[in-house]
Amino acid sequence: MFIRPTAALAALLLVSAAPVAQAAGTLTDPQIAHIAYTAGTIDIEAARQALKKSKNKEIIAFAKDMERDHAAVNKQALDLVKKLKVKPEDNATSQSLVKAAKDERDKLAKLKGAAFDKAYIDNEVAYHKQVDSALETQLIPSASNAELKSLLETGLKIFQGHEQHAEHVAGMMK
Repeated sequence: MFIRPTAALAALLLVSAAPVAQAAGTLTDPQIAHIAYTAGTIDIEAARQALKKSKNKEIIAFAKDMERDHAAVNKQALDLVKKLKVKPEDNATSQSLVKAAKDERDKLAKLKGAAFDKAYIDNEVAYHKQVDSALETQLIPSASNAELKSLLETGLKIFQGHEQHAEHVAGMMK
């Protein structure tokens, strides 16, 4: 029943990751900062949607963790760009992520109960895999500022934990 939406989401996420892969050599630190901040904001918005729609205690606990952790990392990112006097720069990758996230939120908005919970947590697993991969293979290696690189590396560790947490919750829903 959920194979098609999950497959469609995976395809969408791969398409969303394509601009990161293509632009890796040309991404600037302001663009990287914007991509990382955008990715965090997307997960905060997804968490807030889950908190409004879900009644499942595991989903609610996971969503609260996502909202808290991504807000904290985004605050650190904003503090860093202010310190460095860098203005995050919107770019094709950020725009692609925002569009894909809006499409996913719209799909999730139509679901209720266990169907919502399963679709939300499956999306979280796929999303964190995508973001972790982009951080590890594209954004961290492309960052030239040591403080930005360090923040991205810290974020990667946190988000890898999120991926494992999402996989655990998803396994409970089968």
